[in-house]
Amino acid sequence: MLKYLIIGMGVQGNKRKQYIKKSNFLSVDITKNADFKNIEDVPLDKYNAVIICVPDKQKLSIINYCIKNKKHVLVEKPFPILNNKKIINLYKQAKRNKVILYVAYNHRFEPHFVRAKKIIDSKILGKIYSCRLFYGNGTALLVKKSPWRDQSLGVVSDLGSHLLDTCNYWFGFKKIKINKSLLLNFENKSFDHAKVLFHKNKISFEFEMSLCMWRNHFTCDLLAEKGSLHISSLCKWDTAKLILRKRLFPSGKPKEKIFKVKSADPTWKSEFSYFNELIKKKDYSNHIRDIMISDAIIEIKKKQLKYS
Repeated sequence: MLKYLIIGMGVQGNKRKQYIKKSNFLSVDITKNADFKNIEDVPLDKYNAVIICVPDKQKLSIINYCIKNKKHVLVEKPFPILNNKKIINLYKQAKRNKVILYVAYNHRFEPHFVRAKKIIDSKILGKIYSCRLFYGNGTALLVKKSPWRDQSLGVVSDLGSHLLDTCNYWFGFKKIKINKSLLLNFENKSFDHAKVLFHKNKISFEFEMSLCMWRNHFTCDLLAEKGSLHISSLCKWDTAKLILRKRLFPSGKPKEKIFKVKSADPTWKSEFSYFNELIKKKDYSNHIRDIMISDAIIEIKKKQLKYS
């Protein structure tokens, strides 16, 4: 039976612990009420899997410690921005020690994301022309008040990494080349609003992400040869809707199917089950996705448009 160690008992850590029996986990947090203050204080025989929910700068040293001591690792996104060689070496070390290293992107377990994946794979839409994703929330002030959050690439690594992971999930992209990006600071030192453009496999992609969307929202518009697919909202915020439209030739109002999901956020439980399945199956293959996301985030910074 797996025994878990949750490191960081903030928002994410407390969400993760809901899906583990109290008798099966210990906690680490230097500032909050926890079983231990530091990971080094925890006897190694008390756990065999770790859930890392700490600020980005602390992740790498903890990951290295866990892999070295043969502990399975689930780390909250984003993965530390590293060059490809260092990411590959981390995964090789994990495989040598027969442990799973998994970066958590819970949105790929949204019911409509899963449905969209099946629709895309079915080819019923024909040739896909464009994909526009918008992800916004209203956390600009919360980020501004947090010294460790209001730094570096801000919304790009926070929300943008989810959108990049969605592209990997839906389309299987192993590498993308960013064309242009617009990175803005409306209220924060770090970027709190961004737009990103790129092309891949003759599909046009447009990402927009913001910390200045005062009502949290997500949208997807996927336009294709034989119809289109549209998603509105995530389960955790509202009734989530997916619309599948079938094109009418030569023109006219399309036939459509509407799927609605109203429920508590199901993604955390689904992802926790997925992590346990990876451990059971000894699946060590996640590094390609993490390299793609890391490379893309670096390129987004390099390809930004200058503005005054």
